Amino acid sequence: MSKRLTFILGGVRAGKSSYAQRLAEDGRRVLFVATAEAGDAEMEARIRTHQENRPAEWDTLEEPLDLVEALMPVLDRYDTVLLDCLTLWVSNLLLSNQGRDIPAEARRLLEVCRRSEAAWVVVSNEVGLGVVPANELGRAFADELGRVNQLVAAEADVVFFMAAGLPLTVKEPADRQC
Repeated sequence: MSKRLTFILGGVRAGKSSYAQRLAEDGRRVLFVATAEAGDAEMEARIRTHQENRPAEWDTLEEPLDLVEALMPVLDRYDTVLLDCLTLWVSNLLLSNQGRDIPAEARRLLEVCRRSEAAWVVVSNEVGLGVVPANELGRAFADELGRVNQLVAAEADVVFFMAAGLPLTVKEPADRQC
């Protein structure tokens, strides 16, 4: 897989993770970066399903908050990085009560991606298509994730939007655009 940033957006159960894995399978040395934390039995089951569906030869880095610090020491070992997902990472940062500037954290992550020789596949939920959340925390989350998604999409070489398991091309590489 050649060096580029591929961004995959979509709703819940739209096929984002499956499509991302299919893209990452082109890599020889793949690092799967997992941001989920198992806070309850249902999330434990989701995580277990994701783990079982992943190729056994892939390495996994589980990091819910400090992606840059966790990636820096190991990044040069891989030609492909699959980050699944920004949604949970942003949620973890927001709920950590550490007062982090989440878009600044995303910019730091994008800088790591730029300096890396690996191809990156990044997954995130699109949360801006539904109703405005009813509470302050929900609105803050939608705002933060929307900002992060915009930053990543602007930097990405390719952006797909998943709908019902189908990838819709939102952004193509500059050399292939009309």
